[in-house]
Amino acid sequence: MTSLAPAQQHMHRTTLTNGLTVIAIENPVADIVAARLFIRAGQCRETAEQAGLFSLLMSVLTKGTQRRSSLEIAEAVESIGASLGADAASDYSILSLKTVSSDFEAMLNLAAEILREPSFPTAELELERRLTLQGLRSMQEQPFAVAFNQLREAMYAEHPYALSSLGTAESIQALSRDDLLAAHQTYFRPDNMIVTVVGRIVPQQAIALVEKALGDWQHPASPLPALTLPALTPKSQRRVTVQDTQQAIIILGYLAGSVKHPDYAALKLLSTYLGNGLSSRLFVELREKQGLAYDVSAFYPTRLSTSQFVAYIGTAPGNSAIALTGLCSELDRLRTGVLTPAELQVAKNKLLGQYALGKQTNGQIAQLLGWYEAIGLGTDFDQRFPADISAVTLETIEAAVQHCFVEPYLSILGPADIVESLY
Repeated sequence: MTSLAPAQQHMHRTTLTNGLTVIAIENPVADIVAARLFIRAGQCRETAEQAGLFSLLMSVLTKGTQRRSSLEIAEAVESIGASLGADAASDYSILSLKTVSSDFEAMLNLAAEILREPSFPTAELELERRLTLQGLRSMQEQPFAVAFNQLREAMYAEHPYALSSLGTAESIQALSRDDLLAAHQTYFRPDNMIVTVVGRIVPQQAIALVEKALGDWQHPASPLPALTLPALTPKSQRRVTVQDTQQAIIILGYLAGSVKHPDYAALKLLSTYLGNGLSSRLFVELREKQGLAYDVSAFYPTRLSTSQFVAYIGTAPGNSAIALTGLCSELDRLRTGVLTPAELQVAKNKLLGQYALGKQTNGQIAQLLGWYEAIGLGTDFDQRFPADISAVTLETIEAAVQHCFVEPYLSILGPADIVESLY
């Protein structure tokens, strides 16, 4: 499916009288319509006592309404070859659907019923609770997950981003059906939602169908609870987990600006340069040249609140000391401005190329634009982002490094004799 720029796709954005935002784009290349229904509530709205609340809520959301059972919902979706899914993320929750154009109205009506009238059946809740607890136990057997959770907790402290998206065994066991109902009643309201529709459908028709399905949904008179997040002060820490593994995990992290921070574009380029692909700096230097890494990369997530810049390496335990030195050295060298103009341009080309490739399907476009709207950037960020990346200079990179790479957080996992010597 060919990706078209929003302006070429005749994008229409409107807000219904009940406060619901609708973004509709016609893309007639294939007889498919994809929609994303975003709720501006996710992990950032959770407390430590209710960690995993929205993940559990979204997993149960599609398992029953006041009129249909889980099986009836599944049959309604599968009988027409459509897809329907729900998920929760750091800054939002989402219901996703995809279907042929002729069945879009029926699927949208089903999605509206699920959003407005979930029954949260007790049996389904208990099943999802067991699956979540199983997932948490499985996570404890994954060295990278353990080391990364340790790093995230050190970096974010009392901030909701410190929490695992799945929660903890204690919080998941404590969450009740009433907790899910309360969260649904509080945050699932039209003035806290964005619906994006992309595909072979005229935008005016898409908006009319959304209004028919959701336009009579009145939002409560009470305002949404204010989102108050604790301030974060960077302070270097080193955390160690002893685990008898065949691979030591070393993760280096720094608190970094949100998506609205002036350093955002520069840090996106730095994460691309350091850790994106087989030609990235960390892969070439630490794996190809020195043979230190089973796995090595870097990432910088897009977040509504304070994000994190992370570089990591998985190595043989006996190579842990030199791998740690190498990882730290690669980030430290950026302070001296050693990125060349050619390296910066390659990083730009790679990032912009991958960004364009990430908008090939109706679902990808609906996801991206709805996400931008949900975190307050607006749909025009889709055009601003490539321009911001193109405008980054070596001086911009150097300033971002000086701002961000100040107080390092380090997480190490491996056999006792190895990690304790690095502590």
